[in-house]
Amino acid sequence: MSAAGPVGIVLVSHSAQVAAAVAELARGLAAGGATAPVAPAGGAPDGGLGTSAELIAEAARAVDRGAGVAVLADLGSAVLTVKALLAEGDELPERTRLVDAPFLEGAVAAVVTASAGGDLDAVEAAAGEAYAYRRS
Repeated sequence: MSAAGPVGIVLVSHSAQVAAAVAELARGLAAGGATAPVAPAGGAPDGGLGTSAELIAEAARAVDRGAGVAVLADLGSAVLTVKALLAEGDELPERTRLVDAPFLEGAVAAVVTASAGGDLDAVEAAAGEAYAYRRS
């Protein structure tokens, strides 16, 4: 782990409940020591379905410990919202990265890796490798 602290993880879903449940599951599966900071950013500000740039930026700031922030998103428009925030350049903490990974499996891999002290590159790689998980 860097002197700055662990990589933070933000989970962006169209549903606040889905984002919170995936965050809870990932934290639970990474248990056994200190867990990297994880924040759900789900739903619209009014509690309905959707994505919110404000909620995403707030979550990213909340988990930022100086080692970078990995953002995982569930569906296309959530990805587009994160990309727009990254393009603006000043809404998200420095070293925030959108990670191409399956939402649930990638979140678990990201949180486990960040909790073990992996840097942002390692967190991104572990989450992306979740695409290769085979169920047969």
